[in-house]
Amino acid sequence: MKKVTMKKAAMKKVMKKAMKKSKIAKGRLAKALVLRGSREKTSGGLKKDGLTKNKNGKVVSKKASAASKKRYAKSKLSVWGKAVAQARKELGVKGFLAIGGKTAAGKALLAKARSIYTA
Repeated sequence: MKKVTMKKAAMKKVMKKAMKKSKIAKGRLAKALVLRGSREKTSGGLKKDGLTKNKNGKVVSKKASAASKKRYAKSKLSVWGKAVAQARKELGVKGFLAIGGKTAAGKALLAKARSIYTA
């Protein structure tokens, strides 16, 4: 009987202290954990004030997001998009219409968008 009680006492002494919670967020949801306040920073060093949500709801870097928006605003793709929007408005197109498709309206839309884009 005595041996059993001694073993239990020894087992209690052996139990280790739990590891402390990390302040650094790692993994796929690292940025979300930091933004929520569960962790202090990401492994890349981003803190809460350096993070924001994009239009899809994904947590992203503020600086990278701002740089990408600025880059897109100056791009030819942005200019083309605005040209197509203006052409659709001028031609009175509503709903889906394939630009440069088989229909006459689609070809007219492409021609109008190109003229606005090049002007």
